[in-house]
Amino acid sequence: MNNPRPYIPHRKGLRFSEDRIRGPWRDELKIWWREIDKVLLLLIGLLMAIGTAAVAAASPASAERLSTAQVRLDEFMFLKQHLVWQALGIMVMVGASRLSKENARRLGIVLAASMLALLFLVPMIGAEVNGSRRWINLGMRFQPSEFLKPGFAILLAWILSWRLRDQNLPVLAFASGIMALVAGLLMLQPNLGDTLLFGGVWFVLILLSGVSVQRISALVGVGVVGLTAAYFLYDNARHRIDDFLGGGTAFDQVDLAERTLLAGGWTGSGLWLGIRKMNLPEAHTDYIFSVIGEEFGLLVCGIIVILNLAILLRVLLRLVDEDNLFVLLAGAGLVTQIGGQAFINILVNLQLFPSKGMTLPLVSYGGSSTIAVCLTVGLLLAITRRNPYLQRETPGLFDMLGQKEETA
Repeated sequence: MNNPRPYIPHRKGLRFSEDRIRGPWRDELKIWWREIDKVLLLLIGLLMAIGTAAVAAASPASAERLSTAQVRLDEFMFLKQHLVWQALGIMVMVGASRLSKENARRLGIVLAASMLALLFLVPMIGAEVNGSRRWINLGMRFQPSEFLKPGFAILLAWILSWRLRDQNLPVLAFASGIMALVAGLLMLQPNLGDTLLFGGVWFVLILLSGVSVQRISALVGVGVVGLTAAYFLYDNARHRIDDFLGGGTAFDQVDLAERTLLAGGWTGSGLWLGIRKMNLPEAHTDYIFSVIGEEFGLLVCGIIVILNLAILLRVLLRLVDEDNLFVLLAGAGLVTQIGGQAFINILVNLQLFPSKGMTLPLVSYGGSSTIAVCLTVGLLLAITRRNPYLQRETPGLFDMLGQKEETA
């Protein structure tokens, strides 16, 4: 009697098994590519490409300025590090953009809670750099406030969206309390620039959530009082504002930044041919916009401004038909955070705003800050994902607002 032959899988069977494993991944990738806002993705990619060229231009100046008699830095050290951080940032951005809106909300809430906890620890165990205690070291030195930015926008959007469930919920008090807590923790560092940025995001979300004009006016008054108190109570804020209002001197970094920005004219002096950038502090981070002006010209600076405006406009157009209040608020908050930081940096370089020590998103060199910005962009791409074949069955929020105005 012959024993039955054991089953031995053939190559064809293995290939079928591999296809079954790979199939869901491919399907998910196709769905992601179909739903992602490709125009927004292109605009982000263009900004990151300009950022790589800008860091290449600024790297020799920063390396020369930070070198000592004992240690000479490689002139392209910052460019090499930037490419590594940018590659990691792209992976984080793509990974975050593949999240569903629900998972993006969950990640944002967890991120906000964890970064708020770390902000409490910064005054006690944080590292001090240039007179400010903003960094914390957990195997990698980073600013909790950078990673709090996307979480803050999503957390506030989630809280304010509760109004649709119950109009009597004190969502404004909750959101304002969180804003006051964040502002207090940031001013302990001190960090007036990020405090203003968080305040701007909070104000935009309050406006979009449908709060009455009377309450908004009261909140504006509180903000003015808080800013006035910061001027009188914090030397750092007072000195920066006084320097800005007084016009500064030829040795101030904001004045050096403006001179560097205008040195290249409309078309620039050419890559690595700039001279004024060699005297510019933080050429690869805070004042990279000025380096771009000297080496690539004011026309490229204008392109950066246009790209940031296009990102802002693209997201708003994407949200105009949105029928989910959380998605509307979260998308608006995230793009306000990115656009607000970009334009504060640009205005500082143009000497139209007090110096804030704030980088240019997607352009400036950065380690953990690059990861944080890419995470913010990834969450924004996830929030704005939309199935192009899915027809909306309910009117969008802006449609409903228009109907209310017609019936009023």
